[in-house]
Amino acid sequence: MPGTFRSLRGFNFRLWAAGAFVSNIGTWMQRTAQDWLVLAELTDKSATAVGIVMALQFGPQVLLLPLTGFTADHFERRRILLVTQACMGLLALGLGVLTISGHALLWHVYVFAFLLGCVTAFDAPARQTFVSDLVTESELSNAVALNSTSFNAARLIGPAIAGLLIAAIGSGWVFLLNAASYLAVIASLLFLRGAELQRRARSVRARGDLIEGFRYVWNRPDLKAILLMFFLIGTFGMNFAIYISTMSITVFHGGAGQYGVLTSTMAIGSVTGALLAAGRTQPRISMLLAGAAIFGIGLASAALMPSEWLFGVALMVVGIAAQTFTTTANSMIQLSTDPAMRGRVLAIMLALALGGTPVGAPIVGWVADSCGPRWAMVIGAASGVAAACVAIRYLVRYRQLRVHIENGRPRLSIDQAR
Repeated sequence: MPGTFRSLRGFNFRLWAAGAFVSNIGTWMQRTAQDWLVLAELTDKSATAVGIVMALQFGPQVLLLPLTGFTADHFERRRILLVTQACMGLLALGLGVLTISGHALLWHVYVFAFLLGCVTAFDAPARQTFVSDLVTESELSNAVALNSTSFNAARLIGPAIAGLLIAAIGSGWVFLLNAASYLAVIASLLFLRGAELQRRARSVRARGDLIEGFRYVWNRPDLKAILLMFFLIGTFGMNFAIYISTMSITVFHGGAGQYGVLTSTMAIGSVTGALLAAGRTQPRISMLLAGAAIFGIGLASAALMPSEWLFGVALMVVGIAAQTFTTTANSMIQLSTDPAMRGRVLAIMLALALGGTPVGAPIVGWVADSCGPRWAMVIGAASGVAAACVAIRYLVRYRQLRVHIENGRPRLSIDQAR
């Protein structure tokens, strides 16, 4: 099997990837329908309301941080995922029933978003670290990248399907279809071959376990740099639901179909970025620098585009950059972290990347309402530039990044061994 897809040789990872792919399609369908329900049906095009929904959905990543990473490191991840996936399916079912019956109100969406965020806070670190239970250490970086490819391939398909279904039968049915999609990932978890699961070192419970992850990160300059970059881009940059929905409705005057297509267009870039990451043998921080810088430049370019088609092209570039950044960071953290600490460190990463949304999303939404969506995207572009500056500082201080002249041309040198 080609090197890009080498981790699919294992039965367990193949089965997990197939079930997760179906569920991810449903997840992206629901995200699209939820944003559209709030923006176009329950409010008068309020980007602020979309920002509040995002804040409620991702805020629990921070609130529950001490418990979520601890849970992923100390309990069987397969059982955690069975519980969390079932709960998310029930929440999708409940919101779907409310919407179809015509009883859905804005505060209902707020409540369901918060409950989903609470469940996801436990699901995300367990799901991210569960990949290491499915493949060998040598294939972990590839599996992380393919896992991300699956998520973003679903992002390519899900919003486009959702846009068509919203126009044809309404948002409520999209939520019900997402609820059904969780059956696929639950089935994949049940049919995994237990004897082929990788048995990793699991933490021994002791006093101070809940804050041990913070101590571990504090003593690792590389992890601190990666996590700060994640915070900047996750908080102010990755508010794509706000960018795309407001640009589609208020600038390009499109409907649900255009919104779904633009979201899927960005996913083309995300899938491309994930596949490129899967083909690399070793993730490096220099790729984080490139991803962050191109992310900022891409968002700035998208903010200037005069038509929806050129906007879509710019979104592809943003998708490649964002996926290069997130996949490389995820792989670097998993490969360089003690296996017994992975759950807690990844929980911190997810809390910074997604938990910053309660701060960033309402601000970006307010800017979109007050100054226009193009200015909101400028904030996201600035976050990419700031993250690139963090990477440069780390490389100069800890990896001896230097600029020298060779044959009349400027060259960069980095100490890769550090």
